[in-house]
Order: sequence, then C-alpha cells, then structure tokens
Amino acid sequence: MALPKPRWTEVEYLAFERSSEERHEFIDGEVVAMSGASERHNRIVMNTSNSLYNQIGDRPCSVYATDMRVQVRVGARRQYTYPDVVVVCGAVELAGDDFQDTLLNPTVIIEVLSPSTEAYDRGKKFTRYQTLESLQEYILIAQDSIQIDRYLRQPDKQWLLLSTQSGEGEIELPSIGCTVRAPEVYRNVKFDEAASEEYADNDL
Repeated sequence: MALPKPRWTEVEYLAFERSSEERHEFIDGEVVAMSGASERHNRIVMNTSNSLYNQIGDRPCSVYATDMRVQVRVGARRQYTYPDVVVVCGAVELAGDDFQDTLLNPTVIIEVLSPSTEAYDRGKKFTRYQTLESLQEYILIAQDSIQIDRYLRQPDKQWLLLSTQSGEGEIELPSIGCTVRAPEVYRNVKFDEAASEEYADNDL
C-alpha cells in the first residue's frame, strides 16, 4: 500500500526508511509499504539463501536475504527494492553515502512469489532489474506450488527461461557456480492437499 504523501524524493525516502521499523520500496517517487510474508515464504527464502551460502563456501561471493536494499536507476527514474535473496560475486558496490546499505551490483536476484506480487515480480520489476548491467540471472520461486523459473541473460541481452516443476528438479546458476535444487528450496515446506496431489502428478 502506498503511503499518503503524494511524492517523495530519494533523500526523503532513504531518511524515512532508515528510521522506520518496517520496510518500504520506492518506485519513482512513490513509497510503498511491504506486506508481511507468510511462514511458507520465509521458509523458502531461508532454505534458498542457506543452500547458496553453503555452496559458495570460501569463494568471493556474498549472499544477502530479505534486508539488502537494491537501487535501480533507469534514466531519471529511481527504484529501491528488497529482493528476497541477492548474490554478488566479486567486489560489492554500495551507494556512496555514509550508511553503505544500498547495493548497486547484484549478480543474481531471487524473488519468492506471492499472490499479491507475482504479476509485478514477473512484469515491471523484472523489466527494471534488466537494466542492471551486473545482473546475470533472475530467479522466481513459487510458494504455493513447486515451480522454479530461471531467467539467464544472453550475450545479445535477451533472457533465456528455464523452469522446473519437479520435486527433484534442479537449475544451474552459471553466473555464481551454484545450483538451485527443489528438494532444498522446499525443505519442510507444507502445501495444501490439492497442491500436494498436483506435485505428485508432476513427478510421475
């Protein structure tokens, strides 16, 4: 839900955000409160970030879950988001202020889909993310069914989609030398009975 103030500057937003107990995204002058995540959503985020962290080991990569703000600039437009999981391989670039809390160069961004945000995550948000030259892969993970979608940047700047709906499926992330594995992503995640029957059919 957008806050009632009609228009915010980046400076106003960042000052407000750093003093707020809740998180908000900034979209071209509009500040939008982020809704709370479900238990299932949180479990998937932690499963995924822990799996990637363990795979990366001592390599020069950083994994952030939930609270790392990412800045996106498209011409005069400005956007600040909080991806569910972000990975940076190589030097971490942060916005040049005293707080050093805004990431500029994500290598991989992962979003866990919610009914209220799925269209945005697949549409306008992804369109903005594509302008980040550092971004190589964008991963969307369903929380109400077993589905993982990976978009991989191609040399011609197109994005190649690879998906799995198998409970044993896995998708390589070549940009960071890791694998997203459905059994790890959905570990201890409980679905409703109808969904469980559908997943069993997908695995046949």
